Amino acid sequence: MLVGVPKEIKIHEYRVGLTPGAVREYVARGHKVLVETGAGAGIGGSDDVYKSAGASIAASAEEVFAKAEMIVKVKEPQPVEWKRLRQGQILFTYLHLAPDPDQTKGLLSSGVTAVAYETVTDAKGGLPLLAPMSEVAGRLSIEAAGAALRRFAGGPGLLLGGVPGVKPAHVLVIGGGVVGTHAARMAVGLGAMVTILDRSIDRLRQLDDLFGGTVRTRYSTIATIEEELAAADVVIGAVLVPGASAPKLVTRAMLSGMKPKAVLVDVAIDQGGCFETSRPTTHDHATYEVEGRVHYCVANMPGAVPLTSSEALNNATLPYGLKLADQGFAAIEANAGLTTGLNIHRGMVTNHAVADSLAMEFTPVAKALAT
Repeated sequence: MLVGVPKEIKIHEYRVGLTPGAVREYVARGHKVLVETGAGAGIGGSDDVYKSAGASIAASAEEVFAKAEMIVKVKEPQPVEWKRLRQGQILFTYLHLAPDPDQTKGLLSSGVTAVAYETVTDAKGGLPLLAPMSEVAGRLSIEAAGAALRRFAGGPGLLLGGVPGVKPAHVLVIGGGVVGTHAARMAVGLGAMVTILDRSIDRLRQLDDLFGGTVRTRYSTIATIEEELAAADVVIGAVLVPGASAPKLVTRAMLSGMKPKAVLVDVAIDQGGCFETSRPTTHDHATYEVEGRVHYCVANMPGAVPLTSSEALNNATLPYGLKLADQGFAAIEANAGLTTGLNIHRGMVTNHAVADSLAMEFTPVAKALAT
């Protein structure tokens, strides 16, 4: 199969779909890889490095999309890219369709077969292709919060970990999954007081064991959220419903009960955000204020550390990408993880959560692939 790697064009997105090391793996399996010139610049991967790995270099994105049988990206395709996709072509990337009807309609119109990293599952029902970026985003969320707490950045002028004789910041993490766990780990490491909310008692027990009493855990309810918001200097939104839009757990009305200049970091923004007042921001203009509370809602947080992120992502995506390259559409039906990953096929929505979120017709994978 001819696998294409276009340069990412989302604002301040420096990751790349395939690292040079991953290209070598595809080539070793007998596949051809076409990389757009400059695609790897953000991770220090020159065109010559990609050539050495066995790739061919395309002069433009148009050439990559026109020739490739499978497109491997990082972020969701942008409007100009929707028009370059076609029926019979496989798109393998993050999509986050639930809060994005325009992208969904664009992909449906293209006829492409789109497999979303964020809904691919493993044998245990986990999300192996989302996990590495969730780890990165969770850790970055605390770095972002620490920066936003500074007075010149609009915050209250608070140091996350405090100093001897001065109490540290109180960090509230809503959601005890991968993002929340890594956010808590970073916050604890810096000396902050940390509380984690979740709706799974089993998960709360696991977190209590994991952190050995260095964090507080509480069952998440509306009342609990309101109570903890009042004490928090930082709130990390780390809620995920696979494939679906994130629930709005912090309402606009709740902001008035928070400390002035408190910082809210919405890591769920790719799925629409879990704060009612969230809207996507960029690394250029990362924060804004609502009701005197600072919001950080960058939609591609891991893009700020592209070398770490690209390596971690490729480690996870490579086995699935190779299956798609080896077997084509047949891999989707043969591999349970890729079956759950299929979101769009030839004008049909094949993920139930996406279809429900967008009020669109759902077509089961088996039926769609048989069409």
